[in-house]
Amino acid sequence: MSEYKAQENDLIYALDIGTRSVIGMVGQTDGDRFKVLDVEAAEHKKRAMIDGQIDNIRQVAEVVRQVTQRLEERLNVSLERVCVAAAGRALQTKAGTFSLSLPENNVITVEQVSQLETGAVSAAEETLQTEDDERRRLFLVGYTVTQYRLDHYPMVTLLDHSGIEVEADVVATFLPGEVVESLYAVMRTAGLQVSSMTLEPIAAMNAAIPAELRLLNLALVDIGAGTTDIAVCRDGSITGYTMATIAGDEITEALMRAFLIDFQTAEEVKRTLREGESVRYTDIMGLENEVSYESAMAVIDEPMDKLATAIAEQVLETNGAAPSALFLAGGGSKLNGLKEKVSEKLNMDEKRVAIAGNNFAKSVYADRIKLDDPEYATPLGIAVSAGLGLLNDSYVVLLNGKPAKLFRSGVLTLRDILLMNGYTYSDILGRNGKSLAVTLNGRRIILRGEPSVPAALTVNEQEAALSAIVHAGDSVSFVPARSGADAQRTLGELLPEFTGRVLVNNQDASPDTVLHSGDVILTLEHAAESRGDDQAAAESRADDQAAVRVAPGLTDDQDAVRVMPSSGAIEVELNGEPLSLPGKGNGLPYYMMDLLQFSGLDLDHLDRPVRLEVNGEECGFRYVIKPRDRVMICYA
Repeated sequence: MSEYKAQENDLIYALDIGTRSVIGMVGQTDGDRFKVLDVEAAEHKKRAMIDGQIDNIRQVAEVVRQVTQRLEERLNVSLERVCVAAAGRALQTKAGTFSLSLPENNVITVEQVSQLETGAVSAAEETLQTEDDERRRLFLVGYTVTQYRLDHYPMVTLLDHSGIEVEADVVATFLPGEVVESLYAVMRTAGLQVSSMTLEPIAAMNAAIPAELRLLNLALVDIGAGTTDIAVCRDGSITGYTMATIAGDEITEALMRAFLIDFQTAEEVKRTLREGESVRYTDIMGLENEVSYESAMAVIDEPMDKLATAIAEQVLETNGAAPSALFLAGGGSKLNGLKEKVSEKLNMDEKRVAIAGNNFAKSVYADRIKLDDPEYATPLGIAVSAGLGLLNDSYVVLLNGKPAKLFRSGVLTLRDILLMNGYTYSDILGRNGKSLAVTLNGRRIILRGEPSVPAALTVNEQEAALSAIVHAGDSVSFVPARSGADAQRTLGELLPEFTGRVLVNNQDASPDTVLHSGDVILTLEHAAESRGDDQAAAESRADDQAAVRVAPGLTDDQDAVRVMPSSGAIEVELNGEPLSLPGKGNGLPYYMMDLLQFSGLDLDHLDRPVRLEVNGEECGFRYVIKPRDRVMICYA
């Protein structure tokens, strides 16, 4: 609104879109802590969220607008940029492994480690796609390296070491495209621009477990209404995150069934349960009732036991064993008796399981707002992650003029940006059209398909390699590669001047016969009196042409066969082998994209990163190839 001040760059607006409510927080960095200036919350009037996922975009957007407007009014600021976190039962985590063979006596570089990790992430995604009945569009949310190996020996880091073979194991997490798009759609409908996105379990951990404590093996369990988010850390980093689909709503629904009350009344009963006290409520028949604490706890004991069991199972699966300590966060963590049940299921000392909130003060504070509520773990974590730079993706990067969807923490490359935003390796590389190979009068002819149009990739209007690092405020432009059309010819197009009898695969064929790879074509002599000298010359020309291998780049609107000029021919090295490139008929130079067809890669089924390199330096698709260049086109 025009009467409000503009949102300054250092003012962080964090939104936690929960199954039951939306919580908004506004604040800014103050030294090494985040100062919360205001908090607002509003509940969904209807069940617009199902198990942490957005079901009704307009209803959720309306609640977001309410929260935003109330904050704007109190702060006199027009809020335009927002930081959010994604959650949902569709979150899928897979392990992946990748290895690289290294040149002898070379020191391992940052670029090689990046290639290794990217290959492992791609392997995880391929495993996930293989297990899925329908290959859905996936967004990379984040990944964690669980193990490096150098010549089969476990390593903490590979940088500056040297060896023959390196390997990396990762755990990568993905979300289906529809989950991501729905969250962005809500923000657009509410008039907000997403400037940062992370995962709810990562956000909650950033609030509840400061970085200096992550050398310990700890777990954070954030129990919401529809989902329970879990993250574990050790050795200084977050090593895994997952989700249980049982959460606070199961407790509420048990109360509904037992006392014949609606959902909102059951929520109120759950929230007001106090040991030694009774709760009054009105059932759906309109009758006033009262239930004791003991009776209500007896009703929720079974679903609470199931919740504790699910938490324990997911923690053990993600961590491999019980952690040294576990923190419970979210509204569900306030349930009496849950902390004790979780410690029992994990066989942990009760003193090692605690309600989150006490550690919040190490990274956040407020002048008049009480922030030690475990329900604030996720919104505080979103704000802290962006404000204190715990996520390097907490800034806007434009992709083709629109804010890119940015998920994971850590350094981001152009390859990361493209893959996070739904592009594939085929979009990045493209392919030339398939060739058409026939045999004419005993000699093989290859008719090249249409060349692909290279992808155009720039950062701030400068051409850049896929491994280039992206920084805050960068503007990325990407035009996907366009694959070339497959070669198509008719017999008449192949032999435009020949009028005699022609056999294709030993069958008489007319000029409009469409040719296919593998066809065998034979031109037959006619009687001398019927063909004349001109026809004989035409047949001779066809025989001469049949000995020519058509150069790459011949398109389907050119003559089917012709002699290529020898001028402009160059010799290069491709993947360690010599390659002769005849001059192009149109006189144009060779680009890196032209050499893809000679690389031996299956360009129709790319499933992992490809390295494009000339003379030891990574380059773009439009790099002009020069004589004696050493070119590498191979899987990274």
